[in-house]
Amino acid sequence: MNRTTLSLIAGATALAAVTGFAAVSAPDPGSAEQRTGAAATLPVERTGLLCPRPSTSDLAETTYTSFAPVTEGADGKGTAVLRAAAQQSAPDDDGTSEDGKDGENGSADEKDEGDEKGEKDAAKDDTAGKPVLQLQEPGKPVTAEADGADAPALVGTADGRFASGWTAQQTTEVAAGTGRGLQGVACSAADTQFWFPGASTDDSRTDYIHLTNPDDSAAVVDIELYGKDGELETTVGEGITVKPRSAEPVLLSTLTAEKQTDVTVHVVVRSGRVGAAVQALDDETGGDWLPASADPSGRLVLPGIPKDATAVRLVAFTPGDADVDLKVRLASPSGLITPAGNETLHVKGGMTAAFDLGDLTRGEAGSLVLTAPDGSVPVVAAVRVLRGEGGKQESAFIPAARPVETRATALDNTAEGTTLSVTAPEGDAEIKVTASAGTKGGTPQTKTYSIKSGTTQDIEAPVPAGLKGSYALTVETRAGGPVYASRTLASTEGGVPFFTVQPLPDDRGMVAVPDASEDLSVLQR
Repeated sequence: MNRTTLSLIAGATALAAVTGFAAVSAPDPGSAEQRTGAAATLPVERTGLLCPRPSTSDLAETTYTSFAPVTEGADGKGTAVLRAAAQQSAPDDDGTSEDGKDGENGSADEKDEGDEKGEKDAAKDDTAGKPVLQLQEPGKPVTAEADGADAPALVGTADGRFASGWTAQQTTEVAAGTGRGLQGVACSAADTQFWFPGASTDDSRTDYIHLTNPDDSAAVVDIELYGKDGELETTVGEGITVKPRSAEPVLLSTLTAEKQTDVTVHVVVRSGRVGAAVQALDDETGGDWLPASADPSGRLVLPGIPKDATAVRLVAFTPGDADVDLKVRLASPSGLITPAGNETLHVKGGMTAAFDLGDLTRGEAGSLVLTAPDGSVPVVAAVRVLRGEGGKQESAFIPAARPVETRATALDNTAEGTTLSVTAPEGDAEIKVTASAGTKGGTPQTKTYSIKSGTTQDIEAPVPAGLKGSYALTVETRAGGPVYASRTLASTEGGVPFFTVQPLPDDRGMVAVPDASEDLSVLQR
């Protein structure tokens, strides 16, 4: 094999590593990109997603949805399958399993077959690895349903024509009890580090960090907690083992004796890789999933705060020792404005800071834009949003988001109760939004929108003609930007405004592959 070929493979491997669980193939030797010496932009050909265990409530009703957009240039063949991970039960108060090991339920051969509980757990383990969702064709979402506390975490891969832009979501409705309401989370790729500002160890909250391992070897994870005065002392937060192809929920309040309303969770993977998300459940105001914040940065955007939000609480954290005064602006439908009384917010280095912003949006669409002076101090942030009044409130979370560089997709949309919010804080932008076919029928529809610089728009998104079932909304940045987006699902149950918000990160479905004639031997060092 000559050095040019080796160099191309090394470049493709490095690009695959950046996307976590993705792979690309070399361009066709006869392609125009290779003939002209330009870099080729090609669809990713293999990718993976992880979905956390939806709920521990027997009243939970969960819908899983999987979708891949039609991508020009993608392979004509391929598969996209989500399978049940090994079943896990909630941890004991000391954060370990009943057999005294990190983790919860061992494999079937580790259980006492004569023990009634062991037999029950072994029966649960039999579901591990079974297909739950499998796509049949790009452009059409598929769904599966599960009821109660036995709905599994999912581990999946997609290749060929399904890999580019593959997206999955789980939406759970809990009728009553702690965390009642609508809980939604987009399934994510595995990684080695995550930040979650906005978690809690307070008595009124039951917050779990869900860790999902997609690989055939165990992962080892450290969990660090930071409160208002700095890092919290933890008891069993180091060296947590996540067994191969399994899910591990860790109750945050078992990691520390300190009870704090606002906590930042830092997940660091020592070996292997995991997917991670926080499930934040409240006794009074329902609950939702808290996805990871965008990487620490001196400029953050938190898109799509609902216009009827009755309370907005911002939680921010800077990982270093330096303090920072964050400039706060709201991207409204008319442009960037500075909230009165909250022009700047002081965040001490290494300490979690929280700020009540009240009914920030005042009946209009809005997104928060946070800026550190000169962008010199990196920050992570999230907001907790309440809708409703008195004893009929529901909560959701919006973390700082990554921009939609090329394309992003939101799933499980319905003709009513879906709001797509888009902001372009730095410059005018043009986007294209496509409504897919429905899960049970319907014809795709597409619209183009212009977003003015500094504004947030709740756009009237297209709906498939003759819609039956739910559908996917795919947002593509056509010009300008950067563009940030989120999607809200809402319904009313018993007078309580159930809702959940998911930011739309770029799907990283396309990768630029350097031309084979370029010398990439440096990547082999």
